[in-house]
Amino acid sequence: MRLDREKSLLLIVDLQAGLLPVVDGGTQAVNEAGWLSGMAELVDVPVWVTEQSPEKIGASAPELLDTLGEYQCWQKQHFSAMGEPDFRQALEATGKSQIVLCGAEAHICVLQTALDLQAAGYRVYWVSEATVSRRQGDAALARERACADGAVAVSADMVAYEWVERCDTDTFRQAHKAFFKQRSARPLTFF
Repeated sequence: MRLDREKSLLLIVDLQAGLLPVVDGGTQAVNEAGWLSGMAELVDVPVWVTEQSPEKIGASAPELLDTLGEYQCWQKQHFSAMGEPDFRQALEATGKSQIVLCGAEAHICVLQTALDLQAAGYRVYWVSEATVSRRQGDAALARERACADGAVAVSADMVAYEWVERCDTDTFRQAHKAFFKQRSARPLTFF
């Protein structure tokens, strides 16, 4: 199933300042999540951010927050964001059915959130280059497990172009000027 911006929500899980220094690919994940959040803002897709025990791990990375426009932040104690009743109820109230998911750590908080989202009937799109763990192998296993359970592995570019849909619109021209041109200048690494 293709992504539809009317049905989408971007969920960035736990890209926190205290965690990123020990995460393999943390800088790339922040860059990709930030880039995708800019695209989300352009096409009116809501952006939600979670923070796991921020009093211990720190708030979201400043370099991520600097890229975000309007967003909603959820603090959590459960590894899965869906374990928090307020989060679950607010998500249901949005009416969104497609969750574009990324963050850290892939094999803990992101995976458990993905599994719970899917169990609740949401379609999960796992942004591969923006979903990381301390060990690259853990991130790969998490993506594999999430996809075996029904998630769809995607790249940030896939998501962005599906949200934009056409090349003959003002939205595409704005996206091309602000976002797509910079993509060719940055090499991406996938595991």
